[in-house]
Amino acid sequence: MKRAVAYLVLGAGAAVMAYPFIWMATTAFKTLPEAMAPSLALLPARWQWGNIALTFQAAPFGRYFFNSLLISSVSGLAVVVTSLLAGYAFARIRFGGRQIIFGLLLATMMVPFEVTFIPNFVTITRLGWYNTYAALIIPWCANAFGIFLVRQAFLSVPEDLYEAAAMDGCGHFRFLRHIGVGLVKPTLATLFLFAFLGSYNALLWPLVVTGDTSMRVVQVGLAAFVLDSGVRLNLLMCASTIVIMPSIVLYLFTQRYFQESALSAGLKG
Repeated sequence: MKRAVAYLVLGAGAAVMAYPFIWMATTAFKTLPEAMAPSLALLPARWQWGNIALTFQAAPFGRYFFNSLLISSVSGLAVVVTSLLAGYAFARIRFGGRQIIFGLLLATMMVPFEVTFIPNFVTITRLGWYNTYAALIIPWCANAFGIFLVRQAFLSVPEDLYEAAAMDGCGHFRFLRHIGVGLVKPTLATLFLFAFLGSYNALLWPLVVTGDTSMRVVQVGLAAFVLDSGVRLNLLMCASTIVIMPSIVLYLFTQRYFQESALSAGLKG
């Protein structure tokens, strides 16, 4: 009975969580009057497969997708590399002021994004990066959370492993390349997932630092369905369904590493 009740509660919770996504996907194939009608019907009366073509006609989503995937992938890889190097340095290399510098780095996590928004924008414009990929990528190539995450992963590695590698002649970079990356692979995969999604879902910063349509991203493109006359709800849901697919695919490929990282943190915490 206890297991049946647990499954019932978990199933109900899963249904509640999944319902908005199912509603979004089904509304994407409804007509506009049907989508706007206050009806409890989840499935459309007649599937409007032409909404996909109308969505891509309303805005250049092909270009938006290219920009978003390029920016998110490069930003995610850059965060992984910078966090790997800095996290290893804070965990394994002894240097003066290490704890103070790391404390200051963690303190930056308490600073809201809005506080640094204007200084970052001024810096971007003075460097001549406005309306370029550099403005969309470089400010987000490193973050304190990623460094903290990787540092904690390296601290959980037994000290004997470092000493054995040093006795075999491994320097820091060689240890990282041949041993370290494999040891913290789940953490790096989780970090890439977070960095990719953070960049992919960004709206305000790409909207401010770009002016041409060719530099827009998918989140900005969703605004094309909000007009003065009202919201084209069916096409907006169709675009939202298309936009969310890369995130789902990425999670399906990285969920094993994500779960391993969460389980490892739980065991050693």
